[in-house]
Amino acid sequence: VWKLELIEIFEGLEARINRNKTLLIFPIKNHNNVIGYKEIKIGGCENTYPNLGCQGIIAIKQPKFGIIRGKGKLDKLDAVLVTTVQDLLALSVGNIPEDIICLPHGHSALPQEILPLLENYSKLTLWFGNSETCWDSARQFAKKLSEKRCYFVRPTELQPAPYSSLKEGRDLKEIVNNASPIWHSCVTNFSNLRQDILAQLQNVDKAKGVKWKRFPTLSNILRGHRRGELTVLTGPTGSGKTTFMSEYSLDLATQGVTTLWGSFEIRTERLICTMMNQMAQFPIASQIDKFNFWADKFEKLPFYFLTFHGQQPLKTVMEAVEHATYVHDIAHVVIDNVQFMLGMSNNDAGSFDRFYRQDAMIAAFRYFATTYNCHVTLVIHPRKEKDGELLTTNSIFGGAKASQESDNILIIQQKTLQSLKLKKFLQVAKNRYCGDLGVLPLDFDKVSLSFAEKKNKQENNTDIKYLPKSTYN
Repeated sequence: VWKLELIEIFEGLEARINRNKTLLIFPIKNHNNVIGYKEIKIGGCENTYPNLGCQGIIAIKQPKFGIIRGKGKLDKLDAVLVTTVQDLLALSVGNIPEDIICLPHGHSALPQEILPLLENYSKLTLWFGNSETCWDSARQFAKKLSEKRCYFVRPTELQPAPYSSLKEGRDLKEIVNNASPIWHSCVTNFSNLRQDILAQLQNVDKAKGVKWKRFPTLSNILRGHRRGELTVLTGPTGSGKTTFMSEYSLDLATQGVTTLWGSFEIRTERLICTMMNQMAQFPIASQIDKFNFWADKFEKLPFYFLTFHGQQPLKTVMEAVEHATYVHDIAHVVIDNVQFMLGMSNNDAGSFDRFYRQDAMIAAFRYFATTYNCHVTLVIHPRKEKDGELLTTNSIFGGAKASQESDNILIIQQKTLQSLKLKKFLQVAKNRYCGDLGVLPLDFDKVSLSFAEKKNKQENNTDIKYLPKSTYN
């Protein structure tokens, strides 16, 4: 929907086009300083440069707002925030009286450096897409922007993103005017939640969370990866907990899930090497000439890493995690592992103190996950069990709090076959979202350090294999 009136808007935004006329480039500004740009390719694909920490916006200012009237009072300023240039341009031809602002990194992150650019607005309407991540991001961004001045266009079928709404002939101005306040008082009623419930029912599949591409069977069981949940991963020593969690989080990060890794057991450099090998699907050390290519691709992923290693005070870790979540809009926190962070082992004396400290940590991260609407994954060593016995939810080291507070429990199981071959599988032992339990075979590829399901095996095992309920405690 490129109308002639957009030409004047392009000029105002100082847009450029490449010689082949296949790429539109829009500068991103902080006041009058150009600090980055967005490019739109044929087909609508958008990219931002720099890909992280871009400290500016693309804005269409309405001239009739912000005029000083009467006694020197400034008119109240309103703005609509969108995540793509396409949505920005759609609103620009939709007779919207508010300023229109495109955020630099879409719904994935809201750099705190651009917050001063939005301070003068008394009302901000967030109109994002209809995916679960867009929905969650709008709520997260509102906390940064002050919820009391934020309004939200509910992602219903009649209110898709601005560009889609324009193509469908919908009244953009009416949709903006009908935006609902994000902030509610401590007590609410059905009327205030009605549109939220409608949006959730109309986007029921998207509300299930982000699906794993490397582990489709896991997506079938858990339905997806959702904000605000607490997951516990356990398994015998040497079973590959860190390697699996590395690929598990890499899968999500490639789909835009901003992830904070706290690797307290192994060095961050070693962890990243594992991730890069899993991403490339071959050992990069054997083809070192391709390092820069894969390093550039990895650098674009929304990964952040805590610099801690070994034992750390819980308060120090929580302060760092909360700060990172606010600044970088973290959606997934991984702690590997709990015992190393707290400086505990199975041989430590004073079991009561160990259990108390771990329970305090579980409680802290449970509160954090709920309050910050962020998914937390804790890697915890199991208790020592008899050789040959499968682990259960009761095998998690410490008290019962980990299994009680968690939404999901994943257990890497090992079983020696009669041929003396070691067989591994991932057991979903708890699933609070839908209750489905099951197993996922884990076949490790030593070359790529990958547990990803092979396509031929996916075709032969399309149904989920469930363990008898008697195996769960």
